[in-house]
Amino acid sequence: MSYLDLPDEAEADAGAARHFAADRARFGHVMNYTRVFALRPDVLDAWAQLNRAIKAGMDDRRYELATLAAARRLRSSYCALAHGTLLRDRYFDPATLRRVALDHHDAGLDPVDVAVMDFAEKVAGDPTGVTAADVEALRRHGLTDTEILDVALTAAGRCFFSTVLDAVGVEPDADYRSTLEPELREALTVGRAIAT
Repeated sequence: MSYLDLPDEAEADAGAARHFAADRARFGHVMNYTRVFALRPDVLDAWAQLNRAIKAGMDDRRYELATLAAARRLRSSYCALAHGTLLRDRYFDPATLRRVALDHHDAGLDPVDVAVMDFAEKVAGDPTGVTAADVEALRRHGLTDTEILDVALTAAGRCFFSTVLDAVGVEPDADYRSTLEPELREALTVGRAIAT
């Protein structure tokens, strides 16, 4: 589950216990990433606050597409599986989402969605390579400067979270083996394997 020695739930401090209880209420079990952040629940609180602030001004579908693009570029299976699941549940059938996950240029998305995913990928993988032309391309698709910043914030935020999880060996939760269609699960597993 992780390279770190993690505290037992019975030994968790109040902050970690609060996150464990929230996961059990929402998911029916404690998520692997929550177990790692039990070592620093204050950081998980800060991440949640930052993430809420980023999402607050964005269309949810755009946020999830940008997050998937960044996660895929970072080879973060955990984040690709988590946000792919949300996209499947809210916006796409499994076959279409699989196409988006494999190649968003050939998935029937609107041009603005393709441009947003391209930009998020570039921010996550090569931020110094982003040019004025990349920003102007988003403007041509109708995005305001605030909306462009929101996409950059989404991708940069994903860099923090995904990198931390992979750096300490956090495996995506085993539930993804049973809750996602096999071909979609395979397309979203872009790095570390799902826990057994």
